[in-house]
Amino acid sequence: MRVESVFDRLEPLLPRVSKPVQYVGGELNATAKAWDDAAIRWCLMYPDAYEVGLPNQGVQILYEILNEQPDVLAERTYAVWPDLEELMREHDIPQFTVDSHRPVGAFDVLGLSFATELGYTNMLGALALAGIPLHAVDRTDDHPIVLAGGHAAFNPEPIADFLDAAVLGDGEEAVLEITEAIRRWKAEGRPGGREELLLRLAESGGVYVPQFYDVTYGPDGAISEVVPNRDRVPYRVFKRTTMELDDWPYPKKPLVPLAESVHERMSVEIFRGCTRGCRFCQAGMITRPVRERSIEGIGEMVQRGLEATGFEEVGLLSLSSADHSEIAEITKGLADRYEGTNTGLSLPSTRVDAFNIDLANELSRNGRRSGLTFAPEGGSERIRRVINKMVSEEDLIRTVSAAFANGWRQVKLYFMCGLPTETDEDVLQIAEMAKQVIRAGREVSGRKDIRCTISIGGFVPKPHTPFQWASQCDPDTIDERLRKLRQEINTDRSLGRNIGMRYHDGKPTMVEGLLSRGDRRIGRVIERVWREGGRFDGWNEYFSFERWMSCAAAELEPLGVDVHWFTTRERGETEVLPWDHLDSGLDKEWLWADWQDALDAREQDDCRWTPCFDCGVCPTMGTDIEVGPTGRKLLPISPVGQGSPVRNPVFNG
Repeated sequence: MRVESVFDRLEPLLPRVSKPVQYVGGELNATAKAWDDAAIRWCLMYPDAYEVGLPNQGVQILYEILNEQPDVLAERTYAVWPDLEELMREHDIPQFTVDSHRPVGAFDVLGLSFATELGYTNMLGALALAGIPLHAVDRTDDHPIVLAGGHAAFNPEPIADFLDAAVLGDGEEAVLEITEAIRRWKAEGRPGGREELLLRLAESGGVYVPQFYDVTYGPDGAISEVVPNRDRVPYRVFKRTTMELDDWPYPKKPLVPLAESVHERMSVEIFRGCTRGCRFCQAGMITRPVRERSIEGIGEMVQRGLEATGFEEVGLLSLSSADHSEIAEITKGLADRYEGTNTGLSLPSTRVDAFNIDLANELSRNGRRSGLTFAPEGGSERIRRVINKMVSEEDLIRTVSAAFANGWRQVKLYFMCGLPTETDEDVLQIAEMAKQVIRAGREVSGRKDIRCTISIGGFVPKPHTPFQWASQCDPDTIDERLRKLRQEINTDRSLGRNIGMRYHDGKPTMVEGLLSRGDRRIGRVIERVWREGGRFDGWNEYFSFERWMSCAAAELEPLGVDVHWFTTRERGETEVLPWDHLDSGLDKEWLWADWQDALDAREQDDCRWTPCFDCGVCPTMGTDIEVGPTGRKLLPISPVGQGSPVRNPVFNG
């Protein structure tokens, strides 16, 4: 079966659109395979613009793993900007892959990675352009299996009508198992058609097929029950957990974007999971347990990635990178190895209690001394106990003072507004914390050019967290508290002029909350928003709060519920939540107990270093925490040859 490229029809349109280079493909380390040599063909999509989607680690990992299989082909597609979408409709050009510009509708699987719920309208746009029916029940054997993954897939109910299947958790092994199931089904002559294939995927317990589950609602609007409607389908679907990360050193050859992207660096995931127990953090809850990559594994990935890409910055990624049990050895070993080169190291936002000057100096040894970033999340000690982010103001001031004394000049602090039990005073204390940072910096450095930037986002309660029962703060309250905060910062101009404040409008968080904790009734809202022009809802220039609210009112009012029912309403202990049949390993009773602890402002320790708190993940998932230290060192090596920053690594034990 020959599938033609659409590039000959696409190319004449590209001079008429913004950033045409994002559609041409051919990136360094991209893979091109012959269509007819593949038995199984995957199209992987990050449902946002190329500049956001290309650096996504999840897509890059699966892209490599699948293309390593000799009879499997994987290509990528991203959301096209509205200017090109209009031209594609006018010229009858379907959604295409950037690798070979093949029609997305010709693939066996369309796999979408949702890091955020605000990509749902882009998914519908891609399905429509690809000629794939929006609703799963309308698809035939000739259409791809539409499969969702990523953090938002832990509650796929708002898009259940549009999905054939969803995978919870890690995808490395899951995509290979799904590929094998499709391979066998095809080899057997496609018995039972599309439904039989989906049943084979569902009966394993590791793939969720929404159409095989019926949802009923009670007179109060809440869910009565969710039950399978096929004998072969389990009552609960479990998340996937990849253990032994050293066995999965992906991406080995990261993609290098042709156009500017949000992350101009080569990234290595140094561990997965987090047990700090921040109650607002869905990522930390659903990725348990902690699984560290070894110092040797990290060293090999950095070396190979730099040689394959030419990037000059290496991001050491995880949810809390400074918590790696060998982070000091890792950063010193890498800094030694690449000293004298243009290679710099970076960590994402660092916890105050995991930071030290030695670590910071190693990261900046090559002369790249940018600002430091910390995330206290809450302005007052009380609210930090509520969210289990135990960072004292004294710890923060001591840490930033040490940094300012060692030559740093600016610090960025992340906070949230609208947290459970929050008052105006909790938010106003952010101002005092920022002023204390400026005072401390001036005192220890003797300089006046100390800067502190506070960045504030609205809090959205997420599924599978202790805050899944919480009421969401309304946008007007958030905006009013932030207005008062700015006034408080400016009460002392001598300090306030050195404090920058960045915050997001509270309205998008209300839509995110609707999509995050919604059930299947929200699907009709998403579809109506898309039909009325909704696209790129994560971008300020395209997002329309009024459109979302009007569409939600029109679709939900006849059902007896509204936006506030899904967002600002607090849930009770016995309410059936839309995702209760989707098992992240976390015991619901444990989550409820932690929610009660939050209301009482009681903190919880990190189970990496203390006895088990019985959250349920390890016994339910058959996993365990994997942490060092190994006691090994990463030895420096010398640069060799033009264009090659390193040679083969040497380790000692």
